[in-house]
Amino acid sequence: MSEDGVGIKDRVAIFDTTLRDGEQSPGAALNIDEKVEIARALQEMGVDVIEAGFPISSPGDFKAVQRISQEIRNCTICGLTRARQADIDAAVEALKDAARPRIHTGLGVSDVHIQHKLRTTREKALEMGVEAVKYARRFVEDVEYFAEDAGRADPTYLYRVLEAVIAAGATVVNIPDTTGYTTPGEFGALIAGIRDNVPNIDKAVISVHCHNDLGMATANALAGILNGARQAEVTVNGIGERAGNTSMEEVVMALRTRRDIFGVDTNIRTQHFYSVSKLVSQLTGIPVQPNKAIVGANAFAHSSGIHQDGVLKERTTYEIIDPRDVGVPDSAIILSARSGRHGLRHRLAELGLILDEEQFEKVYERFLKVADQKKTVDTRDLEAIVADEARMFFEETYHLEQVQVSCGSQSIPTATVRIKGPDGKVVCDADHGTGPVDAVYRAINRVIGEPNELIEFSVQAVTEGIDAVGRVTIRIQAEKPVNGGVRRVFSGHGADTDIITASAKAYMFALNRLIAARREATK
Repeated sequence: MSEDGVGIKDRVAIFDTTLRDGEQSPGAALNIDEKVEIARALQEMGVDVIEAGFPISSPGDFKAVQRISQEIRNCTICGLTRARQADIDAAVEALKDAARPRIHTGLGVSDVHIQHKLRTTREKALEMGVEAVKYARRFVEDVEYFAEDAGRADPTYLYRVLEAVIAAGATVVNIPDTTGYTTPGEFGALIAGIRDNVPNIDKAVISVHCHNDLGMATANALAGILNGARQAEVTVNGIGERAGNTSMEEVVMALRTRRDIFGVDTNIRTQHFYSVSKLVSQLTGIPVQPNKAIVGANAFAHSSGIHQDGVLKERTTYEIIDPRDVGVPDSAIILSARSGRHGLRHRLAELGLILDEEQFEKVYERFLKVADQKKTVDTRDLEAIVADEARMFFEETYHLEQVQVSCGSQSIPTATVRIKGPDGKVVCDADHGTGPVDAVYRAINRVIGEPNELIEFSVQAVTEGIDAVGRVTIRIQAEKPVNGGVRRVFSGHGADTDIITASAKAYMFALNRLIAARREATK
């Protein structure tokens, strides 16, 4: 039984082909070090099989498979081949150091592939496939056979091929919907037909490999699993040839979220999804579309006021997956013209602004005017909205009177600050740091002594030219909980023609907000 009490009948092996089929996406070429880095991330995530490449295709692919075989010890490492001895020999050599090697070989089974690509007959193609499996089994115990374009093949011929290659020693039979042609009903029936009509199918694992040409790759893979497939061939972010492959994160989370339907699970540590998605996107140069399921920027973002109100009251009103389960820190409340008071109040609280009803209504009115002019209202927009009246919202406890910095290529950055405290007393102190801003912030900390972590720092020119006014925006997180046991985040901004002075003003702004919030919480 699983932790939530739903019976798990079996587990589905996750076969990741990001480094092989995924890399075939136009412009997604990876070097050897990048492939190894992704392979390490896949191993850490709990992937069962990594298809590391196509060894005979290029010296670089051969070396990548070889390196991954040497360094990745907790996954089966797979090398792709055509049904040719030379291909298999190259894979054997590349995989010789693998803890668990697998050779993935095969041929097309549709008449389109047999006649136009292979230029042969059904019988000869079957013989070639059987011989390839027998040859591969001389070197490894784990041989997977792909029946390319199975989605468009004559089922009777497909059954014959699968029976023959299993008899020859194939341990896994891969049923690809190579062109993304089938519908979920058709593909599910195809897998069910294989189970019913291939006499020795119990001696091999059925694998599904679906493409997304009609947008049904995930649905087809899940239909295959529902009908008995126990390996899913997937890629991170769904990258791959043409419209891409089945998305790993979508399949795994569908199986986990709907255990009541599928009754199976995987070994994947889903908390790694978000970080691995970003890694693959960064290294391949293929961005993740914002509305991509599970790992897209909008997957856990809420813009509608009705949705925001629901999620803030109870996450499950509009989220079937806890964002933390896939490595996303938290749901995002996106402020727009559709946002309501609850969403705005929540965001202002995150920024450390504690407003009474009258103050909040003024800010809300100004917010709506800005929101009507922009698609979204971000943190900086909010700060600009309240900037003119900010000091109405909290009492300034400490005031920066002077800042002076000494730095240069041959000197240690040092800062001196003069700060007036709540009792009117002026304190002067100094410190050094890794740079002038760091030195200023350290000096301020010596005077104020409010522990915090700087989590965001940005500089933007407000005007143009050499004498431009620079605007510094920062966000700090309180080291000690504020109001309800939460380590809240406070923002600050400052503007000046001197960026160091602007940075000091922004930090003082954020610190005063933090101190005001802590004082308010104790009332």
